[in-house]
Amino acid sequence: MEYDVVIVGGGTAGCAAAYMLGKFNKKVLLIEKNSFLGGTMTSSLVTPMMKTSDNSINNEFLNDFTEIMQYKNAAITYIDGNKGWFNPEIAKIVLDEMMQDANVEVLYNSEILSSNISNRYITSINISGNILSVSICARYYIDATGNCDLGYLSKCEFINNFNENQPTTLRFIMGGINLKEFSDWLMEFDNDRNVTTVAEINGNIHLSTAYTWDTGKQWALKPLFDDAVAKNIITNEDRNYFQIFTIPNMPNSVAFNCPRIYFERDINPLDKFEVSKALMRGRASIYRISNFCKKYLKGFEDAYISNIADTLGVRVSRRIKGKYVYTIDDLREGKQFKNPVVISNYPVDVHSSQKNSSILEYSVKEYQLPIESLISKDINNLFVAGRCLSADFQAQAALRIIPSCFSMGVGLAKYISTVL
Repeated sequence: MEYDVVIVGGGTAGCAAAYMLGKFNKKVLLIEKNSFLGGTMTSSLVTPMMKTSDNSINNEFLNDFTEIMQYKNAAITYIDGNKGWFNPEIAKIVLDEMMQDANVEVLYNSEILSSNISNRYITSINISGNILSVSICARYYIDATGNCDLGYLSKCEFINNFNENQPTTLRFIMGGINLKEFSDWLMEFDNDRNVTTVAEINGNIHLSTAYTWDTGKQWALKPLFDDAVAKNIITNEDRNYFQIFTIPNMPNSVAFNCPRIYFERDINPLDKFEVSKALMRGRASIYRISNFCKKYLKGFEDAYISNIADTLGVRVSRRIKGKYVYTIDDLREGKQFKNPVVISNYPVDVHSSQKNSSILEYSVKEYQLPIESLISKDINNLFVAGRCLSADFQAQAALRIIPSCFSMGVGLAKYISTVL
């Protein structure tokens, strides 16, 4: 089986790269371990997308995706012109349609087992799937697995330091909410419009609000969480991070960007034993948080848990050493490059399990990511896209958001198409 490009990982960056390469009439195979595409957008319920710079580049995939989603009444524009509010279930359907439209061959329920290397080139990869195994050849390979699995199997060098981790999150959705009642109560309860917003869009109520246990801000919801901890409805650790958003085409529901799973030492997301413990701890926390919402939030009296993410939200794991290692100094200085694939101004966003230790550095300039940070220094026909890019810990914490991963995939597709 031979292709122009094989992409391992059908998440945000992988889908964008596959779609654009298909539009460029390349023969593309997209390999995905799940039974649907979207990665963190769908399996981890990471919605909405964070907003990035108005000067962003390589937006073709983002624009096409949001246009189709809006046509299906599954995406809206909200809060400072952010068009990235989307429905994660409808996204699975739209991503299938987009790959078919671009003539991308998709292989689900399949994972890479090994790669064969000769003279600094991957000659083929072996995958598991519905048959025992199959060998696949391509001129170029893109690792968009998030954990850089293909790079690891190809014995590439990495730059990660496992003393530098971020906590994982297990997101969920609750349905059965009286959003009108909740939004009216919420707007009266919290007058901080930097935290809490409500709007009516296309006849539907949309809103967002948040709370953390950090003490540097006066959170309106704090007395409710204090009371719930005192009454053992939730644990103290359950309230370390709380954020909710409404979902297009999912009326009477909200998506939770929590729980941020607490461990004294952040887990290694590559260790399946630790991941398993985190999943169990996260689901237990979800149950407690849902009971908190039903008791303390007006309009949640008849609410229920409707969906728990299939996978943890992982913010950082392996990062490949590429031809250029992008640094936090590059980002803060707004360093410019000859061949940028991303232009963004999203802040450095480092979560911490410890109180008052998270970083959200809004003061960064607009910055660029070079194509060289997506090119392996060890394997001549291997590229990466997504959170496993060649960047140091703090720089990666600004670049891991969905729109930037889309841009990486599109920029990489343009680069590869010029050499194919």
